[in-house]
Amino acid sequence: MNVKFLGAAMSVTGSCYLITTDKHSFLLDCGQFQGSKALEKLNFGDLGFDPAKIDFMILSHAHVDHCGRIPLLTKRGFKGKIFCTDATADLVEIMLKDSGHIHEMEAEWDNKKAERAGRPLVQPLFTVEEAAASIQYLAPVLYEQLIDINPDIRLRFRDAGHILGASIVELWINEGDSSSKLVFSGDLGLKNKPILRDPETVDEADYLIMEATYGDRQHETLKESLEQFMEIILKTVRRGGTVVVPSFAVGRTQELIFELSRFYEKDEEFRKTMEDVMVYVDSPMATSATEVFRKNVQDFDDETKELILKGESPLDFKNLRFTRSVEESKELNMNREPKIIISASGMCDAGRIKHHLKNNLWNEKSSVIIVGYQAQGTLGRSLVDGVKNVSIFGERIHINAEIYDLEGFSAHADKEGLLEWLSAFKKAPRKIFLVHGEEKAKNAFAETVRQVLGYNCTVVEDVSEYNLALDERTTIQDVRSRIAKGAEMFKVRDKVAQVHDEVEAILANTNIAIEEAIPAEKMDEISNTILELEKATLKLGALVTKAPQ
Repeated sequence: MNVKFLGAAMSVTGSCYLITTDKHSFLLDCGQFQGSKALEKLNFGDLGFDPAKIDFMILSHAHVDHCGRIPLLTKRGFKGKIFCTDATADLVEIMLKDSGHIHEMEAEWDNKKAERAGRPLVQPLFTVEEAAASIQYLAPVLYEQLIDINPDIRLRFRDAGHILGASIVELWINEGDSSSKLVFSGDLGLKNKPILRDPETVDEADYLIMEATYGDRQHETLKESLEQFMEIILKTVRRGGTVVVPSFAVGRTQELIFELSRFYEKDEEFRKTMEDVMVYVDSPMATSATEVFRKNVQDFDDETKELILKGESPLDFKNLRFTRSVEESKELNMNREPKIIISASGMCDAGRIKHHLKNNLWNEKSSVIIVGYQAQGTLGRSLVDGVKNVSIFGERIHINAEIYDLEGFSAHADKEGLLEWLSAFKKAPRKIFLVHGEEKAKNAFAETVRQVLGYNCTVVEDVSEYNLALDERTTIQDVRSRIAKGAEMFKVRDKVAQVHDEVEAILANTNIAIEEAIPAEKMDEISNTILELEKATLKLGALVTKAPQ
């Protein structure tokens, strides 16, 4: 049996693993790369396999970095079943259609600029229609249900406690005269979080593919983050500002609604100060996702179920408003009354949140609260890193608003949570592969596991393939020491993309003085040269990751 890591290897996003046995080929996840422009361009590249030859797919959960390339699979020939939990199936339909809409809008925007610059037009990664067509392949099942996919492979989902429907994947695989158990952790959640159950544990596996997003750090507790959250809101509202919360539409938004409902109902100081202050969820997808949460109460934890049985509505309160239309969204930035705006995307790189940031980052009365992971190269990461100026829709914004990063709201287990989950195994798996983390986080967690549990972990850092029977890498040479590490290649690609964007901005906003100094033909030549350099860099990156042993 072979496992090929095709995503979430050099970065946190793009989850995709190809498993091949003597009879079958199947996928664990097929997600989009998210973050820098160079990273997102990988979505348009070769998948690394022929979709028509994949027998089936197993989906851990509905976040786009795990499910976002499913429409590419189906339009390129995949016809098999996509196994997932029932709640995941409900959410995936929302996520993929919304993603298709974003890709269509981005392509339309890029093509307007391309036409002005005389460049070829681009196609969206996939359309809303293609996303809708892919939904028919979803095959929802229940947690704990044992599924015989075929005579050689059996599947069971366990609750990962990450978002609604998120699962740990257990696979029992027969190959010839031997059998083995493969476990994929998916994204593991934190214990004692509202609404969802705690992550379940697994006690044995021959091979483990495990996430390590926060493998190098300990989160502040949810209680600490909640206290800060309340203090920031009260302070901002009292000075007449707006609180902007970039939030993932699925999971994080519903948790924030739950906690705010507690504030309004249980805390007297908060209730008095915020009596007339509205909370707006400005994301059509978050609105739809909240409706999915409300109809999947079977997956809630006991505390939340008890509240519902008492007649309470933990995902609703009198000051909460959901906005769907563009007009309603625009009105929020025209209204100067103190308020809370929760909007997607969670990494601030797309959607309505960019408009709210543009209208509030310059305002010293306002606050921005980051409540989730921010990938390298995203606007959200820049805010967390403390930059003083950002560019949004081509406009330079100087940051005067207060920026806060509250890790206690994270949907990912931290170092201690990951270690506790791994400690539940009765014995060390034959092989542990660490994925879904920046290089520093994965290496730090591997060392922690070695010191505490005595287990050796393989840190996956590039596109690579392993023969599990031999416990060795079989087809991809580790050329990073001779040429460049994958992370370094991304830095080069990002720099090239940045230069191109800067020159493109000049081309799009050329005035008479520049035209007289530099002929239009010469400017076109510069732009084309940078485009060719960008393509060459991407090709070099492909050579680095595909070099033969």
